[in-house]
Amino acid sequence: MAVILGAYAAAAVVAAGGAAVLGRDPLACEAWLGIGGAAAALVSAGAGVMLAAVVVAGTRRVVRRAAWARALHAGLRPAVHGTGDAWLIAVALASAVGEELLFRGLLVPLLGVVASSLLFGALHQMRGRARWGWVAWATLMGLALGALFAATGSLVGPIVAHAIVNGANLRFLRDHDPAPRRRKLGGLLQRDAV
Repeated sequence: MAVILGAYAAAAVVAAGGAAVLGRDPLACEAWLGIGGAAAALVSAGAGVMLAAVVVAGTRRVVRRAAWARALHAGLRPAVHGTGDAWLIAVALASAVGEELLFRGLLVPLLGVVASSLLFGALHQMRGRARWGWVAWATLMGLALGALFAATGSLVGPIVAHAIVNGANLRFLRDHDPAPRRRKLGGLLQRDAV
């Protein structure tokens, strides 16, 4: 756990340091919507909560209906199996702050929403058949979070959305086994439990 939290802390330090060298605030950018200050933070936070709600609900639906999503779920599940809620919350918060400062706060103004999202997706790697599903999912999330940052000019919403999505989805990974289990008792007419 310390290594994971340390990696996210390092990403945050690199992002903040890089922004300082460039004379930029990693928490803000020129907003597509032309808003700033407290209004930008409030709009961003509200949009972040809405984005998170859609993604969390969508994740559950896709895992139940799509083979690629079940494979991704099964591939990621061992990383969180048996972990406690405190660990899940710590990782969700650390990943949200570290990744958002780096990929959105630092890289969106430098590379743009699309390029920073492609890099974000490419760095989400895992072994196995779900590899490209994970890259594609992370790229799409990068696009949504990058667009939210660029539109509002505030990193508050992307951090809030990322933390909620990671917290809810890490718990879902830990607690939900998408593989149908056969019931041990019963006859030929009994169906698999889902």
